[in-house]
Amino acid sequence: MKAETGTKAESDSESDTHPNVGNDTNVSKSLTLRNQTIVVTGGAGLVGSHLADHLSEANDVIIADDLSKGTRDQVPDNTAFVEADMTNPSDVESVITSDVDIVFHLAAYTDTNFAEPRRLFEENSDMTYNILEQAAAVGVEGVAFTSSSTVYGEAPRPTPEDYAPLEPISVYGASKLADEGLLSTYAYTESLTVWCFRFANIVGPKQRGNVIPDFIEKLLTDPESLTILGDGRQEKSYLYVTECVDAICHIVEYTDEPMNIYNIGTETTTSVTTIADIVSDVMCLDPTYNYTGGDRGWDGDVPRMRLSVEKLQTIGWSANTESDAAVRRAAEELYDELKPSNTDSK
Repeated sequence: MKAETGTKAESDSESDTHPNVGNDTNVSKSLTLRNQTIVVTGGAGLVGSHLADHLSEANDVIIADDLSKGTRDQVPDNTAFVEADMTNPSDVESVITSDVDIVFHLAAYTDTNFAEPRRLFEENSDMTYNILEQAAAVGVEGVAFTSSSTVYGEAPRPTPEDYAPLEPISVYGASKLADEGLLSTYAYTESLTVWCFRFANIVGPKQRGNVIPDFIEKLLTDPESLTILGDGRQEKSYLYVTECVDAICHIVEYTDEPMNIYNIGTETTTSVTTIADIVSDVMCLDPTYNYTGGDRGWDGDVPRMRLSVEKLQTIGWSANTESDAAVRRAAEELYDELKPSNTDSK
């Protein structure tokens, strides 16, 4: 079923589905995420699994994931799952058919060690190109893409969507910017509606490879000391995953330009040292901090980032949780997952 056209009455009657929507917004829905057939690539990951679970309440959702990062147990029960590699055009064709209304493209190669920069850039570009080609070929109405704040590079803060020039300082950021270029091209030449979400740092349960689970795992190994990359003053915005999902859906429902670019984050930031303090408090520890030095954690790290969310607020959405609170909630959940169970300790 193709996208339904929303009305102001629908927007008002369904405002309770978006708890972050302010009562003073006069923005009307462009479409309703209801009774759609939706593909979520990367749907076994942190954001993808939560997004798929949320969408499946009122839509038919197909998750496509190669399970290179995500895990099968993160796939919501009320969705269809296809193990598929989005760099393979045949796999993409089998997943994105003429029945599909919208594709949420979250799959990405995210090697944080940047050990294979060429692979990172090419795989991300290949996935996005294949998805756009197939979406245009079968008449999909829209493609929603998860970009990143890293496309801005080291920009003034808070950074608005129209900041220029975009000068990413990592291959990952460069790959996301290249993908945005592809999306723009297809939006204007193939009549696709495209949404690009430039994320702050998204945190939540079952997350791995992020500063919060990294600190927890280190402190489980050595409760007395904690090694912190950089000088600890790196400072970024953190948003809890369910709020991120809510923002994504709100943007898709309330915007309908050919190319819709929105920052998703909070108005507050949290330093790495504060994250260490929060994690230590959650674990009831008081470790010594050992800083590796320098103003950034690794090559390509943007030491300070805060996104402007004014554009998002103009369509009626704001985060309910500040950055520190999002970090604490994620730390509590992740510690509960990672700590040895009573059975293991016997």
